[in-house]
Amino acid sequence: MGAWPRGGGPFRLAAWRCVTHCAPGRAGALWGTCLRSAVRSWGRDVRSLSFRGGMAEPGPGLKAIVEKVDEEKDTAAPAPKKRRLAAGERYVPPPRKLRSGVSFSAAHFAETSYYFEGGLRKVRPYYYDFRTYCKGRWVGRSLLHVFSTEFRSQPLAYYRAAARAGRLRLNEEPVQDLDVVLKNNDFLRNTVHRHEPPVTAQPIQILVENDEVVVVDKPSSLPVHPCGRFRHNTVIFILGKEHNLKELHTIHRLDRMTSGVLMFAKTVEVSKRIDEQVRERQLEKEYVCRVVGEFPEHEVVCEEPILVVSYKVGVCRVDPKGKCCKTIFQRLSYNGKSSVVKCLPHTGRTHQIRVHLQYLGYPIVNDPIYNMEAWGPEKGKGGKIGKTDEELLKALVEEHRSKQSLDILGISEEDLNSNAENNDSGNSSECAESVQADPVIENSCLAEDIKGSETEVAAYPLNFNTNLETLEKNTELGSCENEGRQTGEKSSEERDPLCVECKITRQDPSPKELVMYLHALRYKGAEFDYCSKMPEWAMEDWEE
Repeated sequence: MGAWPRGGGPFRLAAWRCVTHCAPGRAGALWGTCLRSAVRSWGRDVRSLSFRGGMAEPGPGLKAIVEKVDEEKDTAAPAPKKRRLAAGERYVPPPRKLRSGVSFSAAHFAETSYYFEGGLRKVRPYYYDFRTYCKGRWVGRSLLHVFSTEFRSQPLAYYRAAARAGRLRLNEEPVQDLDVVLKNNDFLRNTVHRHEPPVTAQPIQILVENDEVVVVDKPSSLPVHPCGRFRHNTVIFILGKEHNLKELHTIHRLDRMTSGVLMFAKTVEVSKRIDEQVRERQLEKEYVCRVVGEFPEHEVVCEEPILVVSYKVGVCRVDPKGKCCKTIFQRLSYNGKSSVVKCLPHTGRTHQIRVHLQYLGYPIVNDPIYNMEAWGPEKGKGGKIGKTDEELLKALVEEHRSKQSLDILGISEEDLNSNAENNDSGNSSECAESVQADPVIENSCLAEDIKGSETEVAAYPLNFNTNLETLEKNTELGSCENEGRQTGEKSSEERDPLCVECKITRQDPSPKELVMYLHALRYKGAEFDYCSKMPEWAMEDWEE
């Protein structure tokens, strides 16, 4: 074949494929196929290629290939021409190819910073873009109509003011008129002033770090990855910002209020290998919790199926129509009031341990969902609730509302209102699948990448609508140019004229309220065994 062409990438590839992939006697056929592909893809005259040792004329075989490709180009159908727009018609650019997977860079980590106060980790408010492509059901509807029917967590006055401030963009152009009719592939961007709920200031302890995995002891109250109102106050962001651990792959997840062993893979290959063990149920999981009352001394097995009542609120219950699951329980200690119980889940259903313990009549001591009066006199023991799912959800919300603890439940007043209205209009089903709750577009589909439903309590000031009407007429509205200037404590943080949260003063939860007595103690696989220390509340002599 002679020397390799200098700079001839496609031809190098053709020769390599020929040499490494051919059975004896078939190299010629494959060489022709590969060269034909190379000529098509490179589109330049092979005669101009420089060969080591001087210029060389291609042989007759290569010339024939070039001529054949030229003939195919001549007879190929011409590329479709771009359709001319009618007078006044709006151009919509083709959709961009999005990267698969989730990866956060230094730019994401630099959006804001942390500060610590009263045993809590807090995030300074920051500006953030929620983005989405036009949903199929929005096509042909005006942006104003979409906001008024599906994004009801804010009054229309807010969206008008946001448009005037340049915070609503359509195909990267500021929205000048909310009456614009949406078209397929329209790309919407909504810039908001984002506030995150506080989490415990307890640091993330790294248990193991090597070339393959990072294993941490996750504190309670921290979500694993961005979801709902949480972004920087998550394990993924804290590891990236404070430990320079980036490009991590989630292997499994823990509930926000659950603490304990949490594993991340450093490569896709390791992630797939361990995920295979998870799917084949080869992963042994051991949890520990503290429950109400004296748990039986003998081993207890619960195989009751679990049904999700509400994805938004995050409530499940035992139901014959639910998914099959199995949990084995063994009492470790009893202090006269509560018991420490070892839990071995054989499946991984949502809230499986918590729901099974409630069904058995021994709910976790401080469970903010399954140890509430809303479940009835027996708190759901034996599956006896005596309410419809709607009545149960309403009772749970009212109980937390009376305690001013809706943030622990993971919902807000506006979220509840917009959910009810969207259900009435029949438009909530698709939206609920891609929602990221947000102070501006809660329960909307103007959300970014990861599903979530954890929000913080927020309520409109009585004069909120009036203030926005005033702001709508104000041509001096700030856009978002002050991003990153939030330094100093809460009293001196930048306030945004359109932000609801900036107008609200709320009481912080205590660090104790952010801890639930459920801990992932151990994860064991075919090639690893990771374990954390027993939490303080699980000690035999511990008292409330």
